[in-house]
Amino acid sequence: MRRSLTIALSAVLLTACTAREPLSQAVVRSEMQRNPSASYIDGLEGKLKWNYTTGLELKAFLDASETPGQAGGNVLEYVDAWYDAIIAEDGTIGVNYKKSNYSTDHICPGRTLFQLYDLTGKEKYRLAMDRLYEQVLEQPRTPEGGFWHKQVYPNQMWLDGLYMAQPFYAEYTARYVPDSLRMRNYADIAQHFVTVADHTFDPATGLYRHAWDSSHEMFWCDPATGQSAHAWGRALGWYAMALVEVLPVLPEDTPGRDEMLRIFRHIFETLPKYADPGTGMWYQVLDRPAAEGNYLEATCSAMFVYAMLRGCREGYLDFQAEARKAYRNLIKTFVSFERGLVDLNRCCEVAGLGGKENRSGDYDYYIHEKVRSNDPKGIGPLIWAALEYEKL
Repeated sequence: MRRSLTIALSAVLLTACTAREPLSQAVVRSEMQRNPSASYIDGLEGKLKWNYTTGLELKAFLDASETPGQAGGNVLEYVDAWYDAIIAEDGTIGVNYKKSNYSTDHICPGRTLFQLYDLTGKEKYRLAMDRLYEQVLEQPRTPEGGFWHKQVYPNQMWLDGLYMAQPFYAEYTARYVPDSLRMRNYADIAQHFVTVADHTFDPATGLYRHAWDSSHEMFWCDPATGQSAHAWGRALGWYAMALVEVLPVLPEDTPGRDEMLRIFRHIFETLPKYADPGTGMWYQVLDRPAAEGNYLEATCSAMFVYAMLRGCREGYLDFQAEARKAYRNLIKTFVSFERGLVDLNRCCEVAGLGGKENRSGDYDYYIHEKVRSNDPKGIGPLIWAALEYEKL
């Protein structure tokens, strides 16, 4: 009964938001009401932390505030307050950022700085972008040329890491790198996408595994291939979003761009085979859809729907009817509306490989990670999916 009521309310929400307050705006408003400042996002309870999850959500806020006809002043103040508190006047990124950690996760929050610099004119934001680009240039690489995910994960490329670093790398190159070096950077960016696809692809499923260890030495990888054990939903979601956000930046004659486009199309030709037949949504562990304990997961589903909708708008996919249906199913399956607030439910909080917790990356590990509502890794893609749907 509860499940039926939630689905019914979600259908009403989609109709109501389309008619009055767009869902993209309703999600931003709900999150700002839940979190009195951005330092409360992701359960940080007021603690400042240079964090890709906060940066992701705040970029989505700014994108929603730039929608024609929407008042974005309060959103800009909310976003700017967080970045202003962390970044010093000389562009130094404070709190927990250390370049020497070489974490691609710490490049990701810099994406919002492009918009903030344009909107506020604060020179320190441009200087902070320069510092992050320095990290990009110095980031350790595998012998094949791909960025290590982090200093503490040597020789490893994770699908997640493509979203963490490459969209920033591409936009910085387009804006600030001299003409003489720009094409070199573009080719390097494309090669990252191709390299990680080559080494994470699973021919048995047509999907891409979560990560790859180029040394083939990590306890979680197949010694023969270096691949992790499974295709994790959100990892492929990150990768799909990275592709659809970087492709428009790269000139069409960039070496490797055609292969990126082929990979992107292949992902969306393959994903329907692993969707739940009833809802059309995707599972926490993509390559085990019928396995006991697996569940429909909101963040990966929101990422796939956003990437599909945007891919249609950019002309990379010809799935408009399917993309619109997937968006409606996303809302029906995961979104609820209570006490005037929009909630995104059934989000995996976090998953990774190795590290202090010695995460194995086996099936049992993925399905037992904590699940919660309104995780920023789902909220951001939900806002972007709503914006794309609203453009249609």
